[in-house]
Amino acid sequence: MKAQLHKLPISSDASFLFKTLECDYFANPWHFHKEYELVLIDKGKGTRFIGDNVSHFTEGDLCLIGSNIPHLFRNNEEYYTKNSKLKARSVFIHFTKDFLGGHFFDVPEMKLANRFLENPSLAIEIRGKTKKYIVNKLYAMNDEKSPQRLLSLLEILVRLSVSAELKPLLSPGFSANTSGNSDKINLVFQFIMRNYTEEIYVREIASKLKMSVPSFSRYFKHHTRKTFSDYVTEIRIGHACRMLMEDNFSISEISFQSGFDNLSNFYRHFKKVVGVIPKEYRNKFLKTAV
Repeated sequence: MKAQLHKLPISSDASFLFKTLECDYFANPWHFHKEYELVLIDKGKGTRFIGDNVSHFTEGDLCLIGSNIPHLFRNNEEYYTKNSKLKARSVFIHFTKDFLGGHFFDVPEMKLANRFLENPSLAIEIRGKTKKYIVNKLYAMNDEKSPQRLLSLLEILVRLSVSAELKPLLSPGFSANTSGNSDKINLVFQFIMRNYTEEIYVREIASKLKMSVPSFSRYFKHHTRKTFSDYVTEIRIGHACRMLMEDNFSISEISFQSGFDNLSNFYRHFKKVVGVIPKEYRNKFLKTAV
C-alpha cells in the first residue's frame, strides 16, 4: 500500500474546508494530502510528527503544514486508556494553492502570500501576536457564512506572509517522501510512544516488522530523515521538557522517567536538542510563566 493520501471532503458551497473536530483522541495515521493545513489544537496534549520534526503539542498550539508534507498528531498515552474522560479538539482549515483559481495568487497584491506558499518544505509553528490574531479569526469563522470565511482565510494568509513570528519545523532542504508502506511507519511510531520511557532495542521493532536491523534502519531514515536513535531521543527530550515545565520532579527523576540511563547522558542530549541545560530550561519557563 502506498503512503496514505487523504482526500478531504469540501462542501458544495465552499472552496476550502473549515472544521472543528472533537474526539477522544486524534486518530489519523501518518498521512499526507495536497491541501495545506492550518491547525489549532483547541484541546489535548501529545506528540506531533511533521516531516522530520518531532515535538510536543499542547492546547493553544497553532501550526501550518504545507502541501504533501507527511504528518501525525498522537495524544499522550493517558488518552487511550479504558474509561478515559479526556478529550481532544482541533480547529482546522484545508485549502489548495489553486482554491481560488490557478492564477489568483499571481496578482501583485498576493505576491508575498504566493512566495510564502511556494516553499516546498513549508511547516511552521505560529507564535506571538500573529498566533493570537489567527486564533481569534478561527473562532470567529465558526459563525461566519461561506463568503465571510473566504475573506477571513485571505486575511490570515496575508498576515502569515509578512509575520516574523513563525518558527520553521522542518530541517533545511527537507524533501517529503510520500512513497512506501505507511502501515509500517505507523506501527513504529506507536511502538516508540508506548516504550520510549524504557530501553528500546532496534532489533525488537525490526523483528516486529519482519525486517533485519540494517533494513529497518534504512527504512526508518528513508521515511523520517533521521536515525531511529535520534528520533527516540527527541521524543524523550520532549517528555522531559513537559516534566520540567510542571516543576514537580527533580532533574534526576525526570532523567530516569524520560528513559535515560544516566544523568550525564541526559544532560548531553538535552543540551544538544534544546540548546540549554535542563535547569536553565526550567528556570526560563518558570520566569516567563510568572
